[in-house]
Amino acid sequence: MTAPMTAPLTVTLPTAADTQALGRRLGALLRAGDLLLLTGELGAGKTTLTQGLAEGLGVRGPITSPTFVIARVHPSLVAGPPLVHVDAYRLSGALDFDDLDLDASVEESVTVVEWGHGVAELLSEDYLEVELTGEDERVARFTAHGPRWVGSPDLEALRGLG
Repeated sequence: MTAPMTAPLTVTLPTAADTQALGRRLGALLRAGDLLLLTGELGAGKTTLTQGLAEGLGVRGPITSPTFVIARVHPSLVAGPPLVHVDAYRLSGALDFDDLDLDASVEESVTVVEWGHGVAELLSEDYLEVELTGEDERVARFTAHGPRWVGSPDLEALRGLG
């Protein structure tokens, strides 16, 4: 596993609309093979951020939490990569996660895993972890892993939002 960047990027998000706007901005920077792990308490904004990511990627919606279906694939409407949206909350561990066979599609898709910390890192050495905290005003903390994200100008493009 590659060490994360030394200073995580932190962005303050006063409203849910700001969370979606950050997602749109990030979604426009994503490409096939990108893996994002979203962490945070229930209601912290993981699905809200993913809704913005989906808009930025130009994929078919609607984007809702895949808690009960575990994973949804949203095809691109603009000849880009599909979005694979996974919720690992109900999975009992790495073996259940491995049974989803996500490694078969991770190179062609943008994969977003809610509650993925501790299991989804196995999909790629390159991933961006986004921790969402707060209730009224949210904070997104980005931690980069692997050569795709550590020192990435794509990630640095988000720095001015916080």
